[in-house]
Amino acid sequence: MEGKVTIIFGRRTALASTFAVALSRAAHADDWPSRPVKWIVPYPAGGGSDTFARPIAARLAERFGRPMPIDNRSGAGGTIGTVVAARSPADGYTLLLADTGLVYAPVVYPSADYDFVRDFAPISALARAPYVLAINAKRLDVPTLEAFLEAARKAPGGIDMGSTGLGSITHLAITLLEKRAGVRLNHVPYRGGAPMLQDLLSGQIGAAFVLASTVAGHIEAGRLRGLAIANRRREPMLPDVPTTAEAGLPDFRVTIWFGVFAPRQTPAAILDRLHEGVQAALVDPEIQRLWREQAARVEPEPRAAFVDFVQRESRRWTEMARAANVKLE
Repeated sequence: MEGKVTIIFGRRTALASTFAVALSRAAHADDWPSRPVKWIVPYPAGGGSDTFARPIAARLAERFGRPMPIDNRSGAGGTIGTVVAARSPADGYTLLLADTGLVYAPVVYPSADYDFVRDFAPISALARAPYVLAINAKRLDVPTLEAFLEAARKAPGGIDMGSTGLGSITHLAITLLEKRAGVRLNHVPYRGGAPMLQDLLSGQIGAAFVLASTVAGHIEAGRLRGLAIANRRREPMLPDVPTTAEAGLPDFRVTIWFGVFAPRQTPAAILDRLHEGVQAALVDPEIQRLWREQAARVEPEPRAAFVDFVQRESRRWTEMARAANVKLE
């Protein structure tokens, strides 16, 4: 009988403890924010992530009346700062600016001690920017995506296609293209986008996936040819370049997306307030102008829709990362 009493008492204690934690979280959510909210950007200052993080953080700081400083924590493909964010208290005072690469990074960097879907609560998308399959016509003279794929089938491994690095989204885009189209390409990894683009322009490589904002001027000037936008709709910067679906490769999408996240157990009330704040900032005309300059956009959406999107992207790119079989430290 004494054992039964002890068990019941233990359960009541656990329930009381859980209830107390819930009340504590609710109380913190009511007075949030009472101090600065730190945004961890897991890349160097001045990069593409900062382009989207800093303007939104500034508008949220105005909205909530508290500073939102950016903390650039770079290293190991963004995983160092991401681990710091995952281990931070789930109290609404630490946010993470994440992009496509971080959802699958633990596959590429085995030492990265996090699981993106398990450890983070999605708040809102910030921007999505499409990639263009671009070629140097002097090195590889094909007029269309269909002709490009036919050339790849006739000469397996004969087309040199650059990426911004092993395990990068552009590397996985090549893997995805090979799987979807049934071709084999010769992957040439670079250390970043600048040297890759330089070699594409000079004809050292024949093709690459390049961000629309980066390659638009070169396509317009005739230095490169855009075969397809890897997105569902055409890019206003490149109105004459068809989508991959229009070019004969349906449901092939490669975008770099940026979003804001918090540690998983952050109270829902705080997540919802942050989501509302980001959504309001995204319709600001100045923000929209800045985004257009980067060929980036984002549609207003409920937070639940962004949660679903992140889960789908995690499954898709994790599968490609495993297929690419890249391990970095």
